[in-house]
Amino acid sequence: MGYNIVVVGATGNVGREMLNILAERQFPVAKITVLASRKSLGTEVSFGDKTLKTEDLDTFDFTGSDIALFAVGSEATKQYAPKAAAAGCVVIDNSSLYRYDPDIPLIVPEVNPQAVHGYAKKNIIANPNCSTAQMVVALKPLHDRAKIKRVVVSTYQSVSGAGKGGIDELWDQTKSIYNPTDDKPARQFTKQIAFNVIPHIDKFLDSGDTKEEWKMVAETKKIVDSSIKVTATCVRVPVFVGHSEALNIEFEDFLDEDEARDILREAPGIMVIDKREDGGYVTPIECVGDFATFISRVRQDTTVENGLNMWCVSDNLRKGAALNAVQIAELLGREVLKKG
Repeated sequence: MGYNIVVVGATGNVGREMLNILAERQFPVAKITVLASRKSLGTEVSFGDKTLKTEDLDTFDFTGSDIALFAVGSEATKQYAPKAAAAGCVVIDNSSLYRYDPDIPLIVPEVNPQAVHGYAKKNIIANPNCSTAQMVVALKPLHDRAKIKRVVVSTYQSVSGAGKGGIDELWDQTKSIYNPTDDKPARQFTKQIAFNVIPHIDKFLDSGDTKEEWKMVAETKKIVDSSIKVTATCVRVPVFVGHSEALNIEFEDFLDEDEARDILREAPGIMVIDKREDGGYVTPIECVGDFATFISRVRQDTTVENGLNMWCVSDNLRKGAALNAVQIAELLGREVLKKG
């Protein structure tokens, strides 16, 4: 018994991570197929101790496949996801294309697992934005206890959130700083990213917010509670992997910082590392390769009636993308398909 799995976009950062996580978590796979665009056709990728060659996405027939994990952009998803869904294959999509469709569930398994049953309307499930995913894992158990009114979040997002091009640009620019004859102008980002921070992710909207900031607002409302007010400032920082967030949370009821820590320690998917001493907190470099969302610096905010501050860090290629997609596949299998 097992599932016929397809990974679409298997040669990209997130696609490769999906394969790693499927193997690490021993997902019950009967058959796995890796797909890519024609320019990457035949590229080899690893799945556990196996090496797989990519097949052509354009000509692939999804009939007989159970679950397709999509790790390609919205344009390719728009073309191929409906074909997979129509063939009876459940699509778990990592792009932003379907996140705001009311007929398609947007899922973080630790937060709203019950939403998985809504997949049948279109045979598609959406994976949230990386910055939203780690935040709502931290918010939900606290919301259940004290009801959140408002969240102010500032993000410190790594360059891997912009794909391989973002990683390459940081690497090349960093080297070029020490070699005056080797200038590397900004291409992937709007300004130099090496030794700099850029308060701009995705395009600007008429409101003055960026689309990344808007995503965090809309997705938190859809996943956790539509009544929560969220305001975000999203910033790209010169870190290769790992997103960090400074969260300021205002509750309807008082929540003591010690109780908040205890709640978070018991919550699924969270590790609390919070010592008030040098190094008693988690930074992005320490979360790379880990499944958990890490919480540090929990403390009362005395400037509002019922407020808390905290620091939230997670591997954006894992919980922010590939891990969450695989967890959705596990949930789907457990609750609906039941072939594992």
